[in-house]
Amino acid sequence: MQLNGLYYHLRTFGCQMNQHDSERIAGMLEALGALPVSDAEQADIVVFMTCCVREAADTRLYGQVASLKNLPAPNGRRLIAIGGCIGQRDGELLVERLPHVDVVFGTHNLASLPGLLIAALNDAEAQVEVLSDSQAATLPKATSLPIRRQQAWQAWVPIMTGCDNFCSYCIVPYVRGRETSRPFEEVLQEVEKLLAEGVVEITLLGQNVNSYGRDLYGQPRFAEMLRAVGNSGIQRLRFTTSHPKDLSEQTIAAFAETAAVMPQLHLPFQSGSDRILQAMNRNYTADHYRSLIKSVRQATAAAFSTDIIVGFPGETEADFQATCDLVSEIGFNQAFTFIYSRREGTPAAELVDDTPAEVIQERFQRLVQIVQQSAWQQSQLELDKTTSVLFEGTSKRDQSMLSGRNPQNTTVHVPLPVGRSLDDYIGRIEPVHIDLARTWYLRGELV
Repeated sequence: MQLNGLYYHLRTFGCQMNQHDSERIAGMLEALGALPVSDAEQADIVVFMTCCVREAADTRLYGQVASLKNLPAPNGRRLIAIGGCIGQRDGELLVERLPHVDVVFGTHNLASLPGLLIAALNDAEAQVEVLSDSQAATLPKATSLPIRRQQAWQAWVPIMTGCDNFCSYCIVPYVRGRETSRPFEEVLQEVEKLLAEGVVEITLLGQNVNSYGRDLYGQPRFAEMLRAVGNSGIQRLRFTTSHPKDLSEQTIAAFAETAAVMPQLHLPFQSGSDRILQAMNRNYTADHYRSLIKSVRQATAAAFSTDIIVGFPGETEADFQATCDLVSEIGFNQAFTFIYSRREGTPAAELVDDTPAEVIQERFQRLVQIVQQSAWQQSQLELDKTTSVLFEGTSKRDQSMLSGRNPQNTTVHVPLPVGRSLDDYIGRIEPVHIDLARTWYLRGELV
């Protein structure tokens, strides 16, 4: 065990794919004898799994890495490693800007991390290895590496990596590569293994799951994948993320007809303005998005969440109002709202925009209020209903309250029954009668 006796701490930013990659890193480090700790100050090894979709993520990373510079290490030396999308994008530049960083690795070579850490332990020089997808072809894929899942009852299952859409504002295709699907049978084998381990909820992952299989089989097979995994015996099945331009009638039918698939769809629309959607290279219109929502609702009672960007270069008040109108019209249960973040290397980075920052900020606040009103209205529909809740733990604010998620992916709080412990409920699905509905959560009683 070459890391035996050392303690590690993982900090993960960004998407669910990064969370899955972090579980693989934890598995590799523990296979070499390292032990997890919850505080970076206690760690010999601190690994940052990074996201570069928005500028704020860069700022957080630099601040948190800098804060470790002068902290005493348990065994005299602390190794700092940076991976994920910022590692892939910046490589050697990270060591130049943060000289106390010991290891930099990218999105395609997770398997290299243990070797890089061991080399850094024996060498004062920083170890940097950032590879393209083709350069990393001989390395083990992330899905074949050891894993330590955050929860024994829940698992991420990547079905593909990368993206071919090249939205004009998005850095993902440049740091995650082009779409690469896993073989259909390989995914099903992993699902069977997870079922044998007692997993009750699986989330299928991909930058655009709707195009799964196009690169391998000549046409998408995501609808077939949903049905196959949904009928495997898994109790709950989710997926993320869907691109509207590739959401097919076959996928909508599989979503509606497969009982294990949870009735919640995350479908980013980004802008309600066709002019802005064209500038974003999204390849659909607002009316097409509306028609997709209508088709899903005709097929099943589903909850919807979305992503929205405010302040894309050239966005006018009319463009912004079109976005607000779409939010009000559809009625989202949740919406992740962001102010446009310029990313060097993307086509949108070349666009000039003279909209004052205070105007963009004011629009953003207006949108947040509309989103909150929409979410509140959707929550009220759950009052006095009984729903099934998969319990994950306790409320962060009140340890006497169980916390979990219903099929629509809404947080539900329930009082922990007297004389019972958290272990009696965590990872289990129980019926709950809802008696209180707030904007972002529900509360009820165990039935």
